[in-house]
Amino acid sequence: MSYLEQFNLSEQPFRLTADPDFLYWSKQHARAKAYMESTIWLADGFVIITGEIGSGKTTLLQSFIAELADDIVYAIVSQTQLTPKQFLQSILTEFGFKPFNKRKVELLDMLNMFLIEQYSNGKKVVLIVDEAQNLSKKVLEEIRMLSGIETHKEKILRIILAGQPELKATLDSPNLKQLVQRIRLRFHIGPLDSRETHEYVDHRIAVAGREPNDLFDDDTYDIIFRYSGGIPRLINTLCDTALLCAFADENSVVTDEDIMSAVEELNWKEHETNTGRYRQLCQVVPVPRLKSHVTMLEVLSDGESLSVHSFPIGRIIVGRAPGNEIYIKSKFVSRHHLQVVSDEYGCTIEDLNSTNGVFIDEQQVKQQRLKNGDVISLGSHELVYTDLRETNETDNADLSAESAKASAVGE
Repeated sequence: MSYLEQFNLSEQPFRLTADPDFLYWSKQHARAKAYMESTIWLADGFVIITGEIGSGKTTLLQSFIAELADDIVYAIVSQTQLTPKQFLQSILTEFGFKPFNKRKVELLDMLNMFLIEQYSNGKKVVLIVDEAQNLSKKVLEEIRMLSGIETHKEKILRIILAGQPELKATLDSPNLKQLVQRIRLRFHIGPLDSRETHEYVDHRIAVAGREPNDLFDDDTYDIIFRYSGGIPRLINTLCDTALLCAFADENSVVTDEDIMSAVEELNWKEHETNTGRYRQLCQVVPVPRLKSHVTMLEVLSDGESLSVHSFPIGRIIVGRAPGNEIYIKSKFVSRHHLQVVSDEYGCTIEDLNSTNGVFIDEQQVKQQRLKNGDVISLGSHELVYTDLRETNETDNADLSAESAKASAVGE
């Protein structure tokens, strides 16, 4: 009996090769993809996606590429240990040129003319760079210059950089401030939690053709999480090895004994103490301190409050896609309907080319600074905006007045 027959599978569920069909949409992966998709709607789209080794960045990129519309032209560069000239040649090669034996100024002219031609033909151009942590600072500066190519109306090159956590550390260096100012969105994909690890294993087994998902005993999932740390590639390695152990013993299901046999075969320790990788990542990507929330949005439908959300300074997306910060399940709401940007001065909303538009006081708006108490309409839902800074100031003023009144009474 073959491996697949023994486990009632149509294909191997835990191969290490990137396959978009097996992609598990954790909340983090859905949000990262939403950010990548935002490069299409935003004329100056420039997004950075970082994640640990084996977190699924490449698979996510492949899924994004597979769903691009016909009016999108893209280049993907995966070999990134290049000089600036070699980098430009790689981009042009992806676009179908033969850019060799050319001076750098000629390469830039070729690329500039190509971008303008695509814009004139109604096409959008996306540059995707995988393994971007290997880019030199000179190449990153070249990317900054490319991000500035524009017509008299808008920028015409969308850019996505994906890489390991070292990319974040590189971008935070002082001499790349100009590049960082061009970046619209940055997002880091962390490990799966225990629940997501369970769902991830079941998802891959289901995609591989086994229903119901009873291939792994319930006792195995906690062990898988302990030794993989929630890293998808490590989960695949451990589960694939456990399946081989079960196959060798002619077991029809994977037990905790099979998992531990696989751990011994791989010579693994529990993930937090395994080669120090977990601690290294914590040092490279420190957990930011919690900042005070400044923006509150209450979601209403037919006058009934559905949920209340508060956020610190930064950018959030509202829409029908589950990975958004505010998820609204309605056919009248686009997958990524609008974005809300909070800064030290207040809050701005921007319509992300939604189907049904964004309205304030029955007036359709594309981008508008919000006032405390503004009601934003999208489809059959409303968002009520509250500036928490104003609320806090009012509360403090009231508290001071009460304190003063109490002191007066005491006198």
